[in-house]
Amino acid sequence: MKIESLEIVNKKRKDGTFREMFDDWKWIFTYSSMYKGRIVLYTVLGLLSSSLGLVSSIASKFLIDVIVGRKTDKLWLAALITVGGALASLLIHNLMSRVTLKLEVDMTNVVRKDVFDKVMKAKWQSLNAFPSGDILNRFHGDIGNVAGNAINWIPTFIISVYSFIATFIVIFYYSPVMALIALSSAPILLLAGKYLVKKQREYQNSVMKSTSALYSYESEALYGIDTIKSFGVSDRFSFGLNELQAEYKRISLVKNAFVIKSNIFMALTSLLVQFGAYAYCLFLLWSGAITYGTMILFLQQRINLSGAFKSVTDMVPTFVNGSVAAHRIRELVDLPSEKVEADIFTEKGVTIELSGVNFGYVPETPVIVDSSMTALPGKITALVGPSGEGKTTLLRLLLGMVEPSSGKMEFVFPSGSRKPIDPTSRVNISYVPQGNSLMSGTIAYNMRLAKDDATDGEIEAALKLACAWDFVSKLPEGINSEVKEKGKGLSEGQAQRIAIARALLRDAPIILMDEATSALDVETEREVLRNILHKSPDKTFIITTHRPTVLSMCDNIYRVVDKHITLLSEAEVIELVRQF
Repeated sequence: MKIESLEIVNKKRKDGTFREMFDDWKWIFTYSSMYKGRIVLYTVLGLLSSSLGLVSSIASKFLIDVIVGRKTDKLWLAALITVGGALASLLIHNLMSRVTLKLEVDMTNVVRKDVFDKVMKAKWQSLNAFPSGDILNRFHGDIGNVAGNAINWIPTFIISVYSFIATFIVIFYYSPVMALIALSSAPILLLAGKYLVKKQREYQNSVMKSTSALYSYESEALYGIDTIKSFGVSDRFSFGLNELQAEYKRISLVKNAFVIKSNIFMALTSLLVQFGAYAYCLFLLWSGAITYGTMILFLQQRINLSGAFKSVTDMVPTFVNGSVAAHRIRELVDLPSEKVEADIFTEKGVTIELSGVNFGYVPETPVIVDSSMTALPGKITALVGPSGEGKTTLLRLLLGMVEPSSGKMEFVFPSGSRKPIDPTSRVNISYVPQGNSLMSGTIAYNMRLAKDDATDGEIEAALKLACAWDFVSKLPEGINSEVKEKGKGLSEGQAQRIAIARALLRDAPIILMDEATSALDVETEREVLRNILHKSPDKTFIITTHRPTVLSMCDNIYRVVDKHITLLSEAEVIELVRQF
């Protein structure tokens, strides 16, 4: 990993992208600066622990020499220094562990909270370019990497360099030749490392791909469990999982075999150096050039020197990996943000006007072309058309989640003033999306997502309007009954009625419903819509639907087809209803 990482750094320096790595680490260090006091404490403790370890080793040398030489007058002093240094080093090591844990938890929480806030406020279209699984992977993998580097990179580098230099000086002081022997394995390991790291990276990538395939397969199967059961194909999916598991096992075993061979090579190399150092120490001891205690010191510090050397060289791949993780997180942090200021309307009876609107998620692929529409207060405006033609996209435009490439989208107030539709106006909209939009928690918790200070009485009133109170009141805990993820435990129709009640609780001047009554029976659907119109005669109500029972209650019906939005005439509406 060291050679390959050095090549990466050198390549980035040559092609001008090293600046990106610098910027990534500059961003990481902004978090380090938040805890610089504790990081300095951690560094000082590390240096002290390393120093005490060396002192204890040197004291052990003298203790051995005292015992061998039977110099009892210095025995207790040497023993005291040896034991005291070891105990102090142990105490400091555990104190460092405590400091590190607190730092890691605090740092991870801070970074994750910052990134989460950025993601939640990012523009919908920019955020939607990232698969949800990829975002979660960055949250759980890359953020931990960033937080760890923000805490550990500088202290580890300082402590490792100090330990390497101090250990080398101690060995060199007693024997320059021994110091060179202790380092003799370094060039061999570095030369072999290029090939070994390249192959290990290939195997690791294969294992990661296989792991991702397993994760994706399992997630998709759990998400589509209803479909799998309905078709009776559970065994087929179990067989598919077995095949993926078998491939994962094969790749893991191949990687493991390579790792074993690599470890044997590394161990044999280290063993040769160890035997060489041991032989040289015996020669020095035989010739009387060193004492037995010095020999033990040599052998012990040779291992420490190798470890310190490895720690220093490991800083290069750590630098590269930290930069990669930071860059992936910064891609989320740097997403364009929505306007966060809420513009609450003071006038009631808001008209929505769209004129010459064009939009496409990808510029070369338009979804809505040169379309116009008007939605009046106190009226139900319906959007109909085949699935995938742009009805939900139009609602996203009205919510300010995406922006038209051209055309006008405005709110028109009774006073004649106008306001462009953008994220700041979203606070004035109650939205009921397709599907089950309930979250885990109580019914009251789900309701208060729309109005956090709503009283129990207000929640009950909203549930009654949405024809949901009859079944909610019969639950063991009423509105405090728990709802599982995605509304599990409730029927689809019950979940839809709670979602509609939540939108009504917000009491916004504009209501958008995307196939929000599809799971209701005709009688309940009509009652819900009548309740809404009766309770809120001045609200602007837009609904997407395929239900003829809804169309008969709508004032204006627009067809969304072939990328255009067109107002249907009365005759076209009658013909459309007949087609259902």
